[in-house]
Amino acid sequence: MTYRVRFTEEAKEDLDRLYEFLLESDLGAADEALTALEDGLAMLRRFPFACRKAVDGKYGPLLRELLVPFGKTGYVVLFEISGRETVTILAVRHQRESDYY
Repeated sequence: MTYRVRFTEEAKEDLDRLYEFLLESDLGAADEALTALEDGLAMLRRFPFACRKAVDGKYGPLLRELLVPFGKTGYVVLFEISGRETVTILAVRHQRESDYY
């Protein structure tokens, strides 16, 4: 089974912000970061339940986090399994940013 991945407007804005931040200093790194995120999302399309529960399951079993390695750190993608065939990306943060909860 393959899940459809959709983004909230906030998550799209997060991706734009993260890309623009890297773009200011290194175009290559910005493109590599997008590739890393795309690779992570490809895994998410197939195995969303393999990702850890967000906030130790405090908000239920369907709110989860995908860790995307990039360089020495990476990104955290907050998502919700919205149904039998859909995953909704709620937020994307660099691991060194403030929490999104």
